[in-house]
Amino acid sequence: MLTTLSIITLLPGQRRWGFAQMGTAPRLLQRVPGLRFPKLLGSGAGGFGALPNLRRYGLMAVWESEQAAGAFFGQHPLWQQYRQRTSAIWTARLAPIRAHGLWDGVNPFDYATETAEADEPVLVLTRASIRLRKTPRFWRHIAPVSATIADAPGVRAAIGLGELPIVRQATVSLWDSARAMQEYAYRSEKHKEVIRLTRQEDWYAEELFARFRVLSTEGIWDGLGQ
Repeated sequence: MLTTLSIITLLPGQRRWGFAQMGTAPRLLQRVPGLRFPKLLGSGAGGFGALPNLRRYGLMAVWESEQAAGAFFGQHPLWQQYRQRTSAIWTARLAPIRAHGLWDGVNPFDYATETAEADEPVLVLTRASIRLRKTPRFWRHIAPVSATIADAPGVRAAIGLGELPIVRQATVSLWDSARAMQEYAYRSEKHKEVIRLTRQEDWYAEELFARFRVLSTEGIWDGLGQ
């Protein structure tokens, strides 16, 4: 088993094509051999905004094997189209350390067997389906706090991703170490207050938290990989 995350930055003239893939590519991904759980995700303007960034997308995938992932990234026609239409792609190979919660009724990362040292890089995914009546509260409180993650000590990169605008959202952050991530989580008063509100007010119909060991990365995502 292998999890991958790709951050895709399209060329300026490919916005319409990229947006169309959100409707058409998921059906193609469902038929990729060895791909157990694919999610094509849009991103927010400015990294975490409610409005979309039509040049940046994410692909999160769980594979049956390294070979299946290699075949897709090396040969599949859909991925070759993305490669031809992008200014940059960054892909991380990941192994789950811990994952709890559900994504579309399943935990796709339930094969977690890895451990990580406190000073090793980690990638963190938080993802939720927001109850419709709770969306104003979410965007008033969560979005500003999520945006601060990008500037937290020890963060290499962070982005807001989503399957649907407003109501199905995720945050991905890459940290220098598990220690840096834990210090932010436990010391940030704003972060702790938001966690309290989500529990107290029952904002989410479904949520998932996962932490990954970073096995390798390739490509460019903003300043990463340069």
